[in-house]
Amino acid sequence: MIRRRTTYRLALLLCLPAVMLMLCGMAAAQPRLRAPEMYIGVHGGIEASTLLFSPKVDNMSPFTHGVTLGGDGGVVFRYAGHKVCGLQVELNYMHRGWREELDGAVYQRHLHYLEVPFLMHLYFGQKSMVRGFLNLGPQIGVCVADQHGGTPLTSTGKQYNPIDSRFDWGLAAGLGMYVRTNKAGVYQLEVRANYSLGSPFSTRRTDYFQQAAPLDVSLNLGWLWPLNRGKSKANNKNIQNI
Repeated sequence: MIRRRTTYRLALLLCLPAVMLMLCGMAAAQPRLRAPEMYIGVHGGIEASTLLFSPKVDNMSPFTHGVTLGGDGGVVFRYAGHKVCGLQVELNYMHRGWREELDGAVYQRHLHYLEVPFLMHLYFGQKSMVRGFLNLGPQIGVCVADQHGGTPLTSTGKQYNPIDSRFDWGLAAGLGMYVRTNKAGVYQLEVRANYSLGSPFSTRRTDYFQQAAPLDVSLNLGWLWPLNRGKSKANNKNIQNI
């Protein structure tokens, strides 16, 4: 079982560079914009998160009992130098953790992170005011606060111990759409999933937990402002002739 999880993580680590190289190759093959599109803005929303424990924590079953809700938000910088693709870097606050329930009693663990995703940004609908997009890439983060909500439900649960590592790293993928306006910037809606390849608890062969991977899904609204507004308008006219 341990070997299978190790193989799974290794496969993810090998697949991510391959996918990113493929996307970079696709980006290089696209026509360059006369002037890069650059945006800066903010986003925020609601986040549902849990931890995937192995061995399982009984008080987190069914799955909905193990999910805790929180908020997230941050600042966004986006750069697009080619048609249909660009890069996006963010600095985000993430409220992660998990929830347990037993006979009406509830315990929640709140892990507060600062994270930096490095994303490939693929967008569709160059000639339209409405664009669809896909964000994909790695993220790194650090836990800045660890809080307990409620009383531990068992006296032997290892998940109530202090976390062993504050560093986090993993994969992020988002799907959404945005509307570009003439005078009010860009408004966007995105659904994003984050899967951590790291763990707040030690998962060595001699430890109790062999897996404790954070998993969260968020729904965010965002607003971005173009840094080179006039040049972006010129790009839209030039793309129509490509």
